[in-house]
Parts: sequence; C-alpha cells; structure tokens
Amino acid sequence: MREVHNKKIHSYPKDVLIAAVIFAAAVCQWDGNHGKAAETVSFAALEDIAEKKVAITFDDGPNPDYTEELLTGLKERGVNATFFLLGKEVEKYPEIVKDISDGGHLIGTHSYEHVNLSNLSDAAAIEQVDKTNAAIYDITGKYPEYIRPPYGCWKCNLDYETKMIEVLWDVDPKDWATDNSGVIAKRVIDKVGENDIILLHDASESSVKAAFAIIDELGKEGYTFVTVEEILME
Repeated sequence: MREVHNKKIHSYPKDVLIAAVIFAAAVCQWDGNHGKAAETVSFAALEDIAEKKVAITFDDGPNPDYTEELLTGLKERGVNATFFLLGKEVEKYPEIVKDISDGGHLIGTHSYEHVNLSNLSDAAAIEQVDKTNAAIYDITGKYPEYIRPPYGCWKCNLDYETKMIEVLWDVDPKDWATDNSGVIAKRVIDKVGENDIILLHDASESSVKAAFAIIDELGKEGYTFVTVEEILME
C-alpha cells in the first residue's frame, strides 16, 4: 500500500514548462504540418501544466460548533478539502458527516477514539479503523480508503490488514496550540509548497478563520486546492 511521509514531488518552474510546450509545438510545425499543430496548442493546456496544487485537510471532526461554518466557507470559495473523522464523533453527528460528503469533500478515517494505534494490539487497532469505516459507510454509502492515524503513529503491517492508505502531512502549524488565527495562517503560508498536504483541525474558531485566510492567500499565489487523493495520484 502507498504511504505518505512528508512527501515532496519534484516540479519545474512555470516558465520552463511553458517553454517546453512552445518548443514541442514548433517541432510539430516544422514537421510538415504547415502551422496547424501550432494553431491547436491550447493555452489552457499551459495553465494545466503549470498549475500548483495543494491539499488542505482537517482532523478530529465532525465538530458541532465549527464544521458547518467551515463547510460554508469552503463552498463559497469553491474548495474541496479532506476530512479525517473520528468514529465516535461520526456517530454523534451523522448529519454533519452527510453535509461533508454531499459537499464533494473526501472523507478519511482518523480512528474511533483518537488513540495511538501503534500502542494497541493489531486486533484493537483494526477495530478502531473498521468501526469508524462502518459508521462513515452507514451515512455516506462509501467506505473510506485513506487513514490519518492519530499522532502519525501507524504500524506498517496494518496497511495490509486494514486495506487503508496512510496519509500524513507536509505542513503542520499546530493550530491546536494557539487561538491566534493569524499566527496559524502565517505558519502555513510561509512554509507551504507545491503538492503539499496541510494539516488543520475543524475544532476551533481560530482554525476555521486561519483556513479561510490560507485559502484566500494561496489562491492569490496561484494555488489550486484539491483532495489528498488527487495529490497522491499525481
């Protein structure tokens, strides 16, 4: 199974990519096509090649006080995110889970009780995962494929036992440790790069405000927000 630990994907500068496409078009033109190939080169294709992607993720939900506010802001901004949910909270707030799913967001598992899965027996760890997956399936009709284990602690053999894909993160602003949304946002904006996965929580007003600030600023910088699935499939 695939495992993500602070992954970094090599990328080329935008001007280099555009130059490569223009050169390819020129070669086609030279090759007896009388300029037709050059005419069909799409500048939209250039944009696609140069697109910078990033995934924003939220742990520990659903939260009855903040998740709906977060979903509203994400919808207004046209952003799809990834939510790693706790099974015990899924069972308490099924309507919020449905709203997450209906909003086009990706749902993953974050264990049932936010325990360190590497400290449990394999059977107990699998139960934490399976119980959460079943609760999510009962609401959404979809079994999660991705797991973010609490504290990033996971035993490799559980990849096979649970058939889950482990997803960690690249940027962690430790939003749980401060109520200053500006500080949280700056920590992310200063560090984030292309194809990074951002870790946040939908458990406080400061985290929600920081998420919106991050999205707004990175959007200005040319980033597109996608789910972790799209990042991993690159």
